[in-house]
Amino acid sequence: MSTLAVISAGIGQPSSTRLLADRLAAATSTALGGDVAVETIELRDHAHAMVDATLTGFPSGAFRAAVETVTNADGLIAVTPVYSASYSGLFKTFFDVLEREALDGRPVLLGATGGTERHSLAIDYAMRPLFAYLRAAVVPTAVYAASEDWGGGAGRLADRVTRAAGELAALMDSRPAPAKADPYDDPVPFEDLLTRG
Repeated sequence: MSTLAVISAGIGQPSSTRLLADRLAAATSTALGGDVAVETIELRDHAHAMVDATLTGFPSGAFRAAVETVTNADGLIAVTPVYSASYSGLFKTFFDVLEREALDGRPVLLGATGGTERHSLAIDYAMRPLFAYLRAAVVPTAVYAASEDWGGGAGRLADRVTRAAGELAALMDSRPAPAKADPYDDPVPFEDLLTRG
């Protein structure tokens, strides 16, 4: 059974970001024939721990488990609200905490939510460059949901969700995530850890 990690960076509870993340996860699970374990991570629940990890360089507790869920998953769905023409601070902080090679070759589906359709450009101008830097394998179709998509545009949104989920499922089937090296096999010397900025 493959594993699918789902990141939702929504602030509210409930949030349209989480709603979109759930729809993408459900569609991907269907495209994979249901043979997938889905783990959803609400970043708002780890906000303080993410700041601590940024300062110390080490995730701990429940947040460490969340990081391991993402880095060990066969596929990833990452959804953020759009603020000031970019992803949210919570979203960026999470990926700042990850090791540089943590998402190498990982199949990723990107999603975003916002008030108007013009904010959809944040996916191509902010999100895609971030995941290119992380060397993830991002599927061609990203899904942006504006406020109107939850009403009269629900049909078009459903079509985009289905298409993107199919692309992620195909990539997960054809390109399993590379095996992750165990950091304890080759530990970083303590002196090097102290000199990291």
